[in-house]
Amino acid sequence: WWLWGYSLTFGHAPSHFIGNLDHAFLLNVGDDPQSSLTASVPGLVYAIYQCMFAAITPALAIGSAAERGRIVPAAVFIFIWSTIVYDPIACWTWNSEGWAAILGTLDFAGGTPVHIASGTAALAYCLIVGKRHGHGTDEFKPHNIANVVLGAVFLWFGWFGFNGGSELAANTRAATACVVTNLAASVGGLTWALMDYRLEKKISALGFCSGVVAGLVAITPGSGYVECWAGAVYGVLAGIICNLSVKLKHVFNFDDALDVFAVHAVGGLIGNILTGIFASRKVFALDGADRPGGWIDGNWIQMGYQLANSVAAIAYSFVITYLILWVMDKIPGLSLRADIESETKGLDESELGELAYYHVDRLVTVNTRTGETKTVKEETIHQQNDTNVSIV
Repeated sequence: WWLWGYSLTFGHAPSHFIGNLDHAFLLNVGDDPQSSLTASVPGLVYAIYQCMFAAITPALAIGSAAERGRIVPAAVFIFIWSTIVYDPIACWTWNSEGWAAILGTLDFAGGTPVHIASGTAALAYCLIVGKRHGHGTDEFKPHNIANVVLGAVFLWFGWFGFNGGSELAANTRAATACVVTNLAASVGGLTWALMDYRLEKKISALGFCSGVVAGLVAITPGSGYVECWAGAVYGVLAGIICNLSVKLKHVFNFDDALDVFAVHAVGGLIGNILTGIFASRKVFALDGADRPGGWIDGNWIQMGYQLANSVAAIAYSFVITYLILWVMDKIPGLSLRADIESETKGLDESELGELAYYHVDRLVTVNTRTGETKTVKEETIHQQNDTNVSIV
């Protein structure tokens, strides 16, 4: 992002597709705002704020290859993908000279550049890297539900900066974005949990967390454009449709380990479509803007703009990502897939040389007369977090 990502995204873009390199290395950014988006904050503040979006997007994309994708190729992929895929999509959506922005597309905080782009890239990634060994026969369960809940909490909290912060001001419109974000997340979590309950007759914490993220994803493009009540509609539809979309990996037999496509690509598309319906002139007016809104304001063409940007990003992200990965996989040293031994051992140990947990098995003898103990054998078994002591 520092090297050239910000400049390619928000620099002068005469092609309406990608910016130039005038602000590579963040040169002249601090005293030279690049677009109307940065009028309310210093350019450098906006640049580092946008770094958050640029960082999280490829991290989402590689999630589909969890448990079998090699680390170094993933890092190389992130650099290439960010430059060739993320920067152009973000440019055409958010740069005032981008073709989608000129067309009139509404995307407040990243439904297209972040979620649709990463979700379709994740689909390409899992198709190229292949399925985990045991896929279809073994049951893959979440490693740690407590960590899932903690991660969802962090995401939920951070999303207020993601959506509310995109207003670039502390005003009523930013507050509206935060309120609809919270409402969509809450309703999305409850809806997903109820969708799972109809099958399992259990209220799942994992399901609730998945629904929360689906609601957050869906409301992202419309958060600064819709009235508060609309957040509930986003949450319900995201919870239902994204939940059902998870089944696509079983129907088409691909291994998206973290359901990135179902939650982010589908959720982002839902959000873009609903924004074309519920964008409100009243919300634009909260900070003095005068825009026509969506269908509820009689602006019927807005849906066409939303679909044009969504379909363009889906096609571009999937095709270019697939080509990047296909070429990388042919280059010696950049093969994407870990070998079977490394995958079985676990990538923490085989790729990183670090482990989250250690399980220690000890064989201990006890002198019954003196009570003295002596360790006869001690063996470390990786990836468990308790200690067993056998007394002989």
